[in-house]
Amino acid sequence: MTQSQSWLFIVVGLIVAGLLYVLQPVITPFLVGIGIAYLADPFADRLEARGWSRTMATVIVFVVLTLVLVAMILGIVPLLVKQIQTLVQMLPHIEIWYNATLLPWLQSTLGLDIKSMKLDLVTEGLSAEWKQAGGVISRVVKYATQSSMSLIATFGSMAMIPVVAFYMLRDFDLLTARVKALLPVNVQPRASAWALESNDVLAAFMRGQLLVMLSLGVIYALGLSFVGLNYALLIGILAGLASIVPYLGFVVGFAAALIIAFFQFDSYLPLVLVFVVFAVGQMVESFVLTPLLVGDRIGLHPVAVIFAILAGGQLFGFMGILLALPIAAVIMVLLRHLHAGYINSPLYGQQDSE
Repeated sequence: MTQSQSWLFIVVGLIVAGLLYVLQPVITPFLVGIGIAYLADPFADRLEARGWSRTMATVIVFVVLTLVLVAMILGIVPLLVKQIQTLVQMLPHIEIWYNATLLPWLQSTLGLDIKSMKLDLVTEGLSAEWKQAGGVISRVVKYATQSSMSLIATFGSMAMIPVVAFYMLRDFDLLTARVKALLPVNVQPRASAWALESNDVLAAFMRGQLLVMLSLGVIYALGLSFVGLNYALLIGILAGLASIVPYLGFVVGFAAALIIAFFQFDSYLPLVLVFVVFAVGQMVESFVLTPLLVGDRIGLHPVAVIFAILAGGQLFGFMGILLALPIAAVIMVLLRHLHAGYINSPLYGQQDSE
């Protein structure tokens, strides 16, 4: 790569980053649509390999995705809303136990004045919100009456997601080929190799880790339901989403389930069973799900994952969170090649000096 080509890539990269920063209020649905198209591309490729046209394969994939989404909305969302409502109603009981039992014990044990740590404001605020709103539908209606233009803009952005995803999925291979054709001829072989390696990393994380998160959510929800925990679905979804960072799903889900079980049951056996559920889930993740679905191709350290998410959110908001891990994976691939080049360079001192 010549020096002029290097400067060209730097300038293009800065322009793209600047456009992403300036257009972040409107670009989020496009990024989500592109992400959906990227995740669904292998399925469309398989259908296309079996003789279907690209457009028909895209239609089939979207019909399946739509059916799955509708089934989840009709089957899970009502149960989830009901569990959230009952959990909010349970908060006053947690507040009473906190003020009558835990707070005196902490004060006598630690000798600290922590009376300011009260849950009454939190519980009253959450309870008042749900009582006034009367549920999710009432909250949406109330929001629409207060800020109808904002609601229209939100629904408009959401409506753009499937449109962008459909056309990106239909033209995915064509667009990638055109981007490759724009690269300088002498750069294309190396760029293609790096792009394939980056795709392996992204596929391993975005497809594999999403399946791991879904599987863990199902395992935790079913296991806690077997124990008899009231908010098994809510905790399972929470733990599954938090599993995007290794071990965070276990910590968050186990802590939440333990607190709920402490207030729900009168014996210690359910607490032990809750621990067993999360221990089994963690072992299944470590020895089955992650090796099978993700493998060792990612190489992103848990600390790097946390830093990437926090840094992306701080710099670009929600759009930054969406882009954080894909960009971190690509940067990791580039750093691998830079490290290999550095090891084989005179700067590292590998060459004999005589």
